[in-house]
Amino acid sequence: MSLNTFGHLFRVTTWGESHGPALGATVDGCPPGVEIEAAQLQHWLDRRKPGQNKYTTQRREADEVTIMSGVYEGRSTGTPIQLMIENTDQRSKDYGEIAKTFRPGHADITYWQKYGIRDPRGGGRSSARETAARVAAGGVARAALGLLAPQIKITGYMVQMGPRGIDRRRFDWDEIERNPFWSPDATAASDWADYLDELRKSGNSVGAVIEVVASGVPAGLGAPIYGKLDSDLAAAMMSINAVKGVEIGEGMNSAALTGVENADEIEMGNDGPRFLSNHAGGILGGISSGQDVVVRFAVKPTSSILSPRRSITLDGDATEVVTKGRHDPCVGIRAVPVGEAMMACVILDHLLLDRGQTGGVRGQIG
Repeated sequence: MSLNTFGHLFRVTTWGESHGPALGATVDGCPPGVEIEAAQLQHWLDRRKPGQNKYTTQRREADEVTIMSGVYEGRSTGTPIQLMIENTDQRSKDYGEIAKTFRPGHADITYWQKYGIRDPRGGGRSSARETAARVAAGGVARAALGLLAPQIKITGYMVQMGPRGIDRRRFDWDEIERNPFWSPDATAASDWADYLDELRKSGNSVGAVIEVVASGVPAGLGAPIYGKLDSDLAAAMMSINAVKGVEIGEGMNSAALTGVENADEIEMGNDGPRFLSNHAGGILGGISSGQDVVVRFAVKPTSSILSPRRSITLDGDATEVVTKGRHDPCVGIRAVPVGEAMMACVILDHLLLDRGQTGGVRGQIG
């Protein structure tokens, strides 16, 4: 099993490496008749692509997506959709010195221990470059959601950089698109700019926390126990390279709450049940409640740094590693559109699963 595929009915297989000729995704299970154009998908890829400002890697990639199959005259045919993105700005020579050295914090050592061979150029398959394929596939999922559930809106943003978090009292949805950090807090974004500048100039890096919200998700998506919506979302977010933690709703903080504080009270509204809070993150018993689905994930600091770190060579000799090349001082910045893409893929997958199992039948209240 190669395990490069995720999803149940809406299935995405990504392929390619950081410094190979191209990378991409094969999307299977997209309903027929969905309007899909390369320009639609390009919109989402442009939000993730590198080199857009001084706070991200200076590798210059157009990330131009080509639709190779599965779309005819602008509409999906129901057959596999093949998406390809060419790599055009590789600098493989930057990695010549670490071909036989394991970089601390990277997957170099585990890939070698598992396979006995690895592609050292930019990390190969373990590179965050792989996420471009996910964003392209997420664009297909968004297009399908636009047809099947147009009320659903998916928005991601950064809520913490290193130890510095946003002030939710200053939360402004319109601010998210105005700064390079996708921050809903303009004051935090300004602070992060100065903080990251200092780290970048010193050859260091820092982690981040991303929050992704899906509003308009209908009640009833997901299934008990082994088909939970939150378990699939957690797996999807955790599969993103450099992610080390995932929370749904209140997440880890729920352990510090009492039952009185944590229970989301319910009242009857004009349009059905209305929740008075959302500690559950829009999911109860693995099934969506109709509230906003809220997911957060933590992205570790970029391991490719200019500060020397102790390691070993392939022969087992002690060495020090300084990773040259072009790297993100905070890879969490470009993880925002990736998290949105994974949310779109999982929500669409569960929408299709529910449609197949229940046909949209719902228990009535009131």
